[in-house]
Amino acid sequence: MIRHAFALVVMATPAFAQDTGLAAWNKIHEVFSHPRCAYCHVGPDNVPLVSLSESPANPRAHGMNINAGKSRVGSETVACNACHTPHNSPLPHGAPGAHVWALPPVEMQWFGKSSAEICAQVKDRARNGNRSIGDIADLVEHEGLVHYGWAPGPGREPAPYSATQLVEFIKQWDAAGAPCPAQ
Repeated sequence: MIRHAFALVVMATPAFAQDTGLAAWNKIHEVFSHPRCAYCHVGPDNVPLVSLSESPANPRAHGMNINAGKSRVGSETVACNACHTPHNSPLPHGAPGAHVWALPPVEMQWFGKSSAEICAQVKDRARNGNRSIGDIADLVEHEGLVHYGWAPGPGREPAPYSATQLVEFIKQWDAAGAPCPAQ
C-alpha cells in the first residue's frame, strides 16, 4: 500500500509542479503586464506610454513627441534624463525618477503581448539580456529602475505585489520548471 501511495505522489509531481509553476507565472504576469511595467517595455517605435487612468486599454504616447531612439535613452533626440532625475517629482503625475532612466531593449517588449509570449521572451536569453531566470530574480531584487514600479510617485498606481514578492514568485516559477501558459 505504501508503494502505491508513493507511486501516486511521484506520478503527480510533474502535474503539481506544472500547476505550481503556472500559478507563480500568473502572478509574475500580473506585474509584467501592469501599466507600470509594460508601458516602458515597448517595441521598436521607441515611444514610452503613459496613462493618467492606469487603464491598460487607455495608454497614450509619452508627451512632447518623446522617442527614446535606438539608444533607448533618447540620446538621438531629447535625453530621458533631461526630465527624469534620480528622484520622483513631488507633483502628481510629475516626471518619475530613478538613478538611470531608460527603456528596456526592444527585444524585451511586453506591451501588447500575451502571457504566453511574455513568458517565452523572459525565458529566451536572446530576448532577455542573456539572463538566466535566477539572474532575472536578482535584477528585480537589486535594480533601482525596476524598483520604480513599486514607488512611482504621486498620482500613479504601483505595480502589484512588491519587488520582494515578485522575486519569490520568480524563484517558485523557476523551481517548478518555468512553465509557460499554452496561449
